[in-house]
Amino acid sequence: MKKIFLTTCALASLWGYSQTTPAAPAEKEWDVNLYGFVRTDYIFDTRKSANVRENELNLYPLDEVKDANGVDLNANSASNFLSIVSRFGVKAKGPNVWGAKISGNLEGDFFGNSESAATGSSIGLLRLRHAFVQMDWSKSSLTMGQTWYPTFIPEVFPGVANFNTGIMFNPFGWATQVRFKQSLGKNFSFALTAYKEREFTVSGPGTQNAAAINSPLPTVHGQFQFKNKSWIAGLGLEYKSLQPLTEIGGKNTDEKVNSTLVVGYFKYSNDKFSVKAYGISGGDMYSQVMLGGYAGYTSNGIEKYKASKTSAFWVDIASNGKNIAPGLFVGLTQNNGTDKNGLAAGETVKYYMRGVSGTRVVDNVMRVSGRVDFKQNKFRVTPEIEYTKATWGDLSSKANGEADTNAKDVSNIRFMVSCVYSF
Repeated sequence: MKKIFLTTCALASLWGYSQTTPAAPAEKEWDVNLYGFVRTDYIFDTRKSANVRENELNLYPLDEVKDANGVDLNANSASNFLSIVSRFGVKAKGPNVWGAKISGNLEGDFFGNSESAATGSSIGLLRLRHAFVQMDWSKSSLTMGQTWYPTFIPEVFPGVANFNTGIMFNPFGWATQVRFKQSLGKNFSFALTAYKEREFTVSGPGTQNAAAINSPLPTVHGQFQFKNKSWIAGLGLEYKSLQPLTEIGGKNTDEKVNSTLVVGYFKYSNDKFSVKAYGISGGDMYSQVMLGGYAGYTSNGIEKYKASKTSAFWVDIASNGKNIAPGLFVGLTQNNGTDKNGLAAGETVKYYMRGVSGTRVVDNVMRVSGRVDFKQNKFRVTPEIEYTKATWGDLSSKANGEADTNAKDVSNIRFMVSCVYSF
């Protein structure tokens, strides 16, 4: 009888357990994840180019410069092996704050911040990329800290192997900012960003970043975006006001360089391929590693400023193959100068612009590159051939920073192989 009773209790217990849904595992209150990659690039260039970090990042081919025998001093090849873009980062999340899911991201690489003999080379030393906190509610989010410029779209940037990431055609860099994003429906959102530029700023009058710090107003960027499973499209508008100096020659000055820009982009992706396109046009985009910047016009001891305008466009088509994925990139950027139409009597000009060398200036840059990703698990090898052509010309007599006469095309072909192991 006792055995029958015990057996009945056991069966009843099992039956009750089978009718009860197991409790879901409790969400971690804290979660920290490490990520990154180890990367080595093998590079060969056919011509000297404007570059940073020992040719890791190339911008545009240098102008023709001839010696006494008529030999072009910049028509020389170069090569290098580098691992300085290897990267690591930490992502963390913790208990909710004010009803929002909160997370943080801290990321760096070994690119350094300088290779100047005057300031001391930092190649191979740690450089801060991202350092921000994000708060997410059901239909809105708030980002505070250093992260991408709002003109750099993480979902829509060139998939090139070169570390330049489409630089000169696609904006690049990070800024300390506050960004509020609001959902406007199932697929639409609007983001408003206020930021101060910090990286890659103009080497203009005053100390580094002085132009942004002196300005009472932060740069303001508004952007609409549509996003679903296959498509991403966006349109943004930005206003920036910089103040390079607060005094000049012992006198107070509040002269500013004001500029606007507009940006548009889209991406289509399915299981087999993706197509991305991006266009931007506006003034003073030096800090985003684009052509241009601004010009200073001095008269009666006072320097006034005008933004130099730049436009750029690129398209990238790539396979989404799991193991082998070819891709093609095409980009074009144009220097459109300032709206100056000549100097007044006694007036002088100084160009705080990327692409100016002495009395010569870059008019436009064009790039075409082809690549093939060979992937397995977390390892990738990508050979790439990149052709970049720059058109140089004499600075215009209108003092607007545009190229005028004596146009000369120069080109560089970069052969590279990038090897990456991600974790």
